[in-house]
Amino acid sequence: MAAAAPCSAGVFARSNVGGCNHVARENVDCFQRNCRVHCMKPVVSQKASKLSQELEGNTWSRMQNKRAVHVRALQRVHVRATTAVDTPTKVFPAFLPPEVQFLEEPAAREMAYRMQQVPVQTSLSQQPILTSTVVSKAGDGKPPVLLLHGFDSSLLEWRRLFPLLEAGGAQSYAVDILGWGFNNTEGVTSFGVEAKREHLYEFWKTYIKKPMVLVGASLGGSIAIDFAVTHPDAVAKLVLIDAQGFAEGVGNMATIPKFMAYAGIALLKSVPLRSYAFYLAFAKTTMSAIADGMRVGRLHCLVPGWADSSVNFMLSGGYNVASKIPEVQQETLVIWGEQDKILPREYAERFRKELPRPQLELVKDAGHIPHVEQPSVVADLILKFISTT
Repeated sequence: MAAAAPCSAGVFARSNVGGCNHVARENVDCFQRNCRVHCMKPVVSQKASKLSQELEGNTWSRMQNKRAVHVRALQRVHVRATTAVDTPTKVFPAFLPPEVQFLEEPAAREMAYRMQQVPVQTSLSQQPILTSTVVSKAGDGKPPVLLLHGFDSSLLEWRRLFPLLEAGGAQSYAVDILGWGFNNTEGVTSFGVEAKREHLYEFWKTYIKKPMVLVGASLGGSIAIDFAVTHPDAVAKLVLIDAQGFAEGVGNMATIPKFMAYAGIALLKSVPLRSYAFYLAFAKTTMSAIADGMRVGRLHCLVPGWADSSVNFMLSGGYNVASKIPEVQQETLVIWGEQDKILPREYAERFRKELPRPQLELVKDAGHIPHVEQPSVVADLILKFISTT
């Protein structure tokens, strides 16, 4: 992604809009080689140490104060626009960052209005995890559908697809994956694969309670594969959308020093990186769409604890599900954007070869996130898939 220093930016060269991310591995190696050279210099080492302290909280209060001043200024400028867009009776949930009011896309605003937090009891903390979710109106008898967003994203990724599934009669749930989105994870110290799996299972057991159609996009596809193999009783069918399934976790990033991980996460939060990620994720887009898409894709980064949970996941090693793909026994719909610049079409063909019961559908005029770029097409494919026995 675009940044002042190409090598350091390369550590997090990912696509993230509505949450899709993919590591540019060649840049990781470049980043590590440069760091080994430069960190030998005492001055840079001192700067790195200072950066580590700042990123881990020593200047957090000052950063928050600056952010509060910025938000208040934007509120004064934006108030006329927001009152023109929304009815006076609509109020955003209090747990969302105040910057939510600056979203312009109607679908994103509507999804945010509908968001709620529900308690999910796990072994990860003494108190229940307040989990952000959006639940559709009652369905017409179709199997329930659970939507899993991509890496470092939120359920807002489903802002365009969710209402179409709901209108099609599917009882739908969009949920924020542990460590991302707008969950309240106070007291939770583990955000690795096992923790995410447990949190997801307890959510299913508490609120869905019957076999579901599990939909995963990008890294959410890895999470869906892992869950479907581990808890086959909970998953009736599987849908993978431009899914990451063949990467070996986060690679070398799992072994980098912690202060470097925090530095990389800080880059991942930056506006230039998010904007470039949005550009990469689409087959076609405009500058205005990139600007608002960046605001949607970056909003969850303003939640307290976001950096800590992201670093924790990175250092845990991430998902490595390639060996589990042949073990998926559920009928699986693979949806792929024909113009995906992040995970090319070859990966879709590989899924078709290795899954026991695959069905592949290519989406024209779509990149890495066809559920955002061509939501009507994706909704029709999913509704047809879940309606067949």
